[in-house]
Amino acid sequence: MNPILMDVRTEIETERLILKMPVPGDGAVVNKAIQESREELRPWLGFVQEVPTPEDTEVNTREAHAKFLTRENLRYLIFLRENGEFVGSTGFHNINWEIPKLEIGYWIDTIKSGKGYMREAVAALTKYAFQDLECVRVEIRCESGNLKSRSIPERLGYDLEGILRNEDLSVDGQRLTDTYIYAKVTE
Repeated sequence: MNPILMDVRTEIETERLILKMPVPGDGAVVNKAIQESREELRPWLGFVQEVPTPEDTEVNTREAHAKFLTRENLRYLIFLRENGEFVGSTGFHNINWEIPKLEIGYWIDTIKSGKGYMREAVAALTKYAFQDLECVRVEIRCESGNLKSRSIPERLGYDLEGILRNEDLSVDGQRLTDTYIYAKVTE
């Protein structure tokens, strides 16, 4: 089946969160979080190396919307249910619909960090991937030094399948890094 014909949820609710497909106009709130979190995000994410303008982020958000519609990537923006405050971004990328398998990525606004929001969001996406999208494999990849990011799959019961040594360059291009590969699979 052509992935465009797949019914994919544009909104997922958890106890405290709402995960929503990005839509035009979301760029401003995302950019504000990037600006406020840039020092924490800079060691791990390429898009923060040069701080994006609000227009850059709006373009990126609209591109994410388009990729969601074509099922190429399924990004979700995370908001608090109680007041609609932006929390961060997560979603499915490196999707292979033929298997089907995918990878979950994420980042959080620094002021929302440490409250279990990202763990809650990733747990919901993991469940959705297996139950609704019928995936047979879900991966999370993290740079070895990103302990906060690594704690998410570890706390959610993902298996550490391997460490790819000297696999990539750090986002600043200054050193080789190791990548931890975590996965859950159906039996």
